[in-house]
Amino acid sequence: MTERLAGRFIAVTGAAQGIGRAIAEAYRAEGADLFLIDLDGEGLANFAEELQREKGGLVLTAKADIADSALITAIFTQASKSAGRTFDGLVNNAGVNVFHKPLATSDEEWRRAFAINLEGAWSCARAVLPGMIEGNHGVILNIASTHSFTIVPETFPYPVVKHALLGLTKSLALEYAANGVRVNAIAPGYVATQKVHDWWEGHDDPEKARAETLALHPQGRIATPEEIANAAVFMISDECPFMTASCLIIDGGLSVRQHA
Repeated sequence: MTERLAGRFIAVTGAAQGIGRAIAEAYRAEGADLFLIDLDGEGLANFAEELQREKGGLVLTAKADIADSALITAIFTQASKSAGRTFDGLVNNAGVNVFHKPLATSDEEWRRAFAINLEGAWSCARAVLPGMIEGNHGVILNIASTHSFTIVPETFPYPVVKHALLGLTKSLALEYAANGVRVNAIAPGYVATQKVHDWWEGHDDPEKARAETLALHPQGRIATPEEIANAAVFMISDECPFMTASCLIIDGGLSVRQHA
């Protein structure tokens, strides 16, 4: 590794597994100090211990529901005090799949989708922005989705929220560009996380479901979490200083293909 994130203090939400875990591992390998957040406190603690044992550095953690805005403010404030510095970066990765037909969506599920996938991202961004503005430097990276610009039937209201997350990305990017803050997004397609494997296993014929998913992709496979993490290193580094209000699509051509 090149230590291209050395000296950075970066927060990653949803860091106990999947894409968030892979991003945290890649950032620590590149020299960043970390503040990791997840609702799975035990899994997060085990991961942080492993990360520090293998790669050293500062790794702070907090078990938290990002839908709790007051709690988010408190834990970010405490983490900044513990580290003795403000944040250089934030990855809003935590999210939840809420898939229904529109008229079958309850008020509770609608609110849950927005509270975690959108409002949680804004709460975290709001917590780090003052320090970034004061330091005239910082990067916020939102993990969006191909659902941010395409619609898959019976996945409501997930695409509505992910479209809104791109709106948040672009709005914050333009508001604070003159303050040295960049705000971008990554839009993965299918990624080989535990959630995807669990989704396959939930079908009557898991192997058929897996084969159908792979067949949607021109490359005949889906992404690994590490492939998303590699892009996340680039986008939060100083290697793309003129990139802001942008969304990098990493889906193997899935969203471009009109017909299989």
